[in-house]
Amino acid sequence: MSESTLIVEKDVAIPMRDGTLLRADVYRPATGTHPVILQRTPYDKGLTTISMLMLDVIRTASEGYAVVIQDSRGRYASDGEFYTFRDDIADGYDTVEWCAVQPWSDGNVGMYGASYVGATQWLAALSKPPHLKAIFPLITASDYHEGWTYQGGAFALGFNASWTMTGLAPDTAMRLAKEQPELRDEVGHLLSGIDDMCEAFRHLPLKDFPFLSKSAPYFYDWLAHPDDDDYWAQLNIENRHDTIPIPACNVGGWYDIFLGGTIRNYLGMRERGATAEARNGQKLVIGPWHHTLPLSNIVGEANFGLSSTSLAADLDGLHLKWFDYWLKGKQNGLLEEPPVRIFVMGHNTWRNENEWPLARTQYTKYYLHSNGKGNSLRGDGTLSPEAPRSEPADVFVSDPRHPVPTKGGGLCCWPAAVPGGAFDQRSVEEREDVLVYTTPVLEQDVEVTGPVTLTLYAATSAVDTDFTAKLVDVHPEGYAQNLTDGIMRGRYRASKVQATLLKPDEVYEFTLDLWATSNVFKAGHCIRLDIASSNFPRFDRNPQTGEAGGEASRLEPALQHVFHDDAHPSHVVLPIIPR
Repeated sequence: MSESTLIVEKDVAIPMRDGTLLRADVYRPATGTHPVILQRTPYDKGLTTISMLMLDVIRTASEGYAVVIQDSRGRYASDGEFYTFRDDIADGYDTVEWCAVQPWSDGNVGMYGASYVGATQWLAALSKPPHLKAIFPLITASDYHEGWTYQGGAFALGFNASWTMTGLAPDTAMRLAKEQPELRDEVGHLLSGIDDMCEAFRHLPLKDFPFLSKSAPYFYDWLAHPDDDDYWAQLNIENRHDTIPIPACNVGGWYDIFLGGTIRNYLGMRERGATAEARNGQKLVIGPWHHTLPLSNIVGEANFGLSSTSLAADLDGLHLKWFDYWLKGKQNGLLEEPPVRIFVMGHNTWRNENEWPLARTQYTKYYLHSNGKGNSLRGDGTLSPEAPRSEPADVFVSDPRHPVPTKGGGLCCWPAAVPGGAFDQRSVEEREDVLVYTTPVLEQDVEVTGPVTLTLYAATSAVDTDFTAKLVDVHPEGYAQNLTDGIMRGRYRASKVQATLLKPDEVYEFTLDLWATSNVFKAGHCIRLDIASSNFPRFDRNPQTGEAGGEASRLEPALQHVFHDDAHPSHVVLPIIPR
């Protein structure tokens, strides 16, 4: 056999420390020893439409790598019981070290993959396998409480329910049905729930969500732990960056559901990685993408041009350059390149940068203004760098029985129910319970690239409520394109660890993290900020009764006041990049 001949081995058994066998497919050159690139997935290694989308394994093996794709514990061909995240630290260590000692391995191991497959990389890195030299996590998070299961204290319902119902529970339900025939109805019940997912989102109380009790017990554990407590601490990546000695190429998307964590992993490792090699060996790549594979130029309703696709960006080539450097020792100039590469929307071009956030950023406060009638597109809300003086508050009723609907943004994983990406927000902005603040028409281009935060002074008649915010690019014809958004649950305004209820009608300062964006608001466009108290079903409805979201069986309306005067200067901080 020539060196170009490849061997494919299916369902190779890999023993874990407790004796459980996990199975992997191996793609490798027929002769010699080679570096190993590992993917650990819960999504069926045999389903090539998923596993192969992350990297062309034939191209990679032909370039002199052994590629190992493993079903994680309790998934598809692997034995054991699946529970999200729990076993991926130890199993990741054991699998890496198994790869390192195979006769076709030269002992250098890297990992790659997207979403949960990115999580399996970071969790393995926590255990510091001696032979793990580099990772390549795409569109994944840094903390499985904040920025995965919860955001700003609100339960990420649309993601958690759709991901679990479509991506995780079906395999477990079918396993259970084989072992216990009396549970066969569980599969049909789950499938019916998927078909009627929009109605399923409205089920109360969420702790009794009817479709996952047998096939996904972890879903109910997530709901039972709204505080950032010890349940989550053992899985937190960003709090342990200083223990991780692994270089990472972090790839994210401006509309991705895990964008915040992608950026925090880069920043945390860049600043606090366990070794100089790890700190200097961090890269950040962000395209205009949302949470789907392949990474496409079509993101919701927006087309960002063919140059934005993963094919045009040659993510396969970037993988190979990355692993050539770290696993093969090729001096290919990788670390001489700028560490940050971003896609600037509006201009729809890629740009290299030397740091994140950009050193030349001019952080500019844009203040909320109105004469007390900022409600909806028909209102008088404005946005400007001029600080407010004496202005009446804007008032609206937050009614979780009729929540403000989600329209795009960072969503996953069932587009029939919760499509993600860029969409026209005008149908949402027509509502009286949405406050709309818009700048005058811009006379010149304004680039906003970097983190976006909102300081909001507000009061509610309830003991708990949510405030949401959305940054929007308004085109000359009125099309209102969402860019990035955020939420804050009142009870978690001071701490994600311990909830504290609000005092009705007391004014509080809320800080909303809108994560980040890179967009040129072109001349003739406007910058807009939308404020509301719900974004459903992306986030669960705050019952406004004081009950935790998973416990609530009733929903009550509340009267909201948003202040913007000299004593309460509500404002959004925009990272303006000088022309």
